[in-house]
Amino acid sequence: MKLLLFGATGMIGQRIAAELVNRGHEVTAVSRSGPVKGDVKDTATLAKGYDAIVSAIAPPRDGTDPEGPFLEANRALIEGARAAGVRRVISVGGAGSLKVAPGLDLVDTPEFPEIYKKESLAGRKALGLFRQVDDLDWTYISPAAEIGPGERTGIYRIGHEDLLTDSEGRSFISAEDYAVAVADELENGAHPRRRITVAY
Repeated sequence: MKLLLFGATGMIGQRIAAELVNRGHEVTAVSRSGPVKGDVKDTATLAKGYDAIVSAIAPPRDGTDPEGPFLEANRALIEGARAAGVRRVISVGGAGSLKVAPGLDLVDTPEFPEIYKKESLAGRKALGLFRQVDDLDWTYISPAAEIGPGERTGIYRIGHEDLLTDSEGRSFISAEDYAVAVADELENGAHPRRRITVAY
């Protein structure tokens, strides 16, 4: 597939790029400083002729309220995909909007780290934006509560709206195996127009 990847320089974006290239896909990595300069606001122009778009962008982390800019970026991504005629969009999501009990999201629990709260709330709003889209085959992929560099095992579990935990109550996935899940979803198209989550 010919794929356009935004946010390719981040911790997760780098691993998604590597996984896709290793599988033989043609990946164009877009960043503000890379060989292909731009951001999601340029989607309409950059995405023409591509089979799918992957967005690994994150909310701003400069101390300002991230919600407005992140929603604006995701609107630009959605509208740009439409304008470019690209139906398949994968969005790297957050774990904060996953349910830990009926009617209770992870981000709303007292234990949720304050430092990540605004970013997570912005991610939940972005998920709400995607859920209003019925003319694109989008998939919003939430990681486990913990994600970081680690081993690529190729093994993971898929859930939907509830936080996945292991037998010890931990919710974790390596960034490498998260990238495997993103690549699998791109290739298989098993979950169009819905959110999934992946964890061990």
